[in-house]
Amino acid sequence: MKRFHFLLAAAALAFAACNAPKASDESANPADKVLVRDFFPDVANNIPVTKVERAKFTVIDMHSHDYVESPEQIAEWVKVMDAVGVEHTAIMHCSWIGRPFEEVVEAYAPYKDRFRFWCCFDYTGIDSEEWPAQGIAALERCKALGATGIGELGDKGEGDTYARPADGKGIHIDDPRVKPLIEKAGELKMPISIHIAEPIWMYLPMDETNDGLPNAACWHVDTTDCYGYWKLMETFENAVRENPGTLFIACHYLNMTHDWQRLGALLDKYPNMYVDISARVAESAHTPRATREFLIKYQDRVLFGTDNGMEAPMYQGIFRVLETSDEHFYVPEYNYHWALSGFNLPDEVLKKIYHDNAERILTEYK
Repeated sequence: MKRFHFLLAAAALAFAACNAPKASDESANPADKVLVRDFFPDVANNIPVTKVERAKFTVIDMHSHDYVESPEQIAEWVKVMDAVGVEHTAIMHCSWIGRPFEEVVEAYAPYKDRFRFWCCFDYTGIDSEEWPAQGIAALERCKALGATGIGELGDKGEGDTYARPADGKGIHIDDPRVKPLIEKAGELKMPISIHIAEPIWMYLPMDETNDGLPNAACWHVDTTDCYGYWKLMETFENAVRENPGTLFIACHYLNMTHDWQRLGALLDKYPNMYVDISARVAESAHTPRATREFLIKYQDRVLFGTDNGMEAPMYQGIFRVLETSDEHFYVPEYNYHWALSGFNLPDEVLKKIYHDNAERILTEYK
């Protein structure tokens, strides 16, 4: 018995020695030295890893931008699209500081069958007597130049600051002055793609209680002098409700990935509303079962989008989330500290989200 006690004591001392901080350590706990923004762990689990090179079904990307600076880059982008299975891509002109709409259309002319173009509302002179006739004329001109829809409008609290050529600061989507343009969009069969607010974590306290802190801190929204999250959601719902003849596409799941029930209720209420999934992989793939349930239930109202450049790994990361049952993985382009898991969506749902829903809208709204 004495020998047993001796061995037990020795083991305890050895354990303590192994776990004791070295004299040169600045902290007794290694976690004290790791910044949250630098936390990007290697996965130790021995679990399946699926490499998805190409989408299972043909894809229409309903949310991208004019990332290129040369004809060669456009040609390279088309090669990537061919490789990963993207039939064509929507180029959102709003929010992109650069060439005028007509120059964007001209730049992509050699590949006009592979790209669709979305223009902005022109708020120039919105308080003059000549407006909204001027705004409607500008919209009709863009339609004649080849615009498929309008977007990406963007209101994070200060108004449609994504607009070009005139900044729409102070102009929200339910502003009575904008209603004639929204109605005209419906007449012209031009869907409106709009970015409302940011994910809820950007509005929560920037402290240890915020489970989206690494990303939230980068995109924190100061609502001191602008609309907050729920006020913005109110403006969006007002516009959708008051303009049933116009189709609205809420970008990024309407930035409501934290509350699928509320988002589903809006889709139930407004048949002229769709959502796209662009740039919200992390916000949706850290709750894979709830997200999967939502996507299956609303499979006819969800559109594929990227909004993250034109590199093959970007597309493939999204495909992996949508198509596979992989779990607990990290993708540098998409997650900020949450581990991601796949949705393993049924084929009939994938086909609709990847292609058929967008094709239906684009055909009906020609």
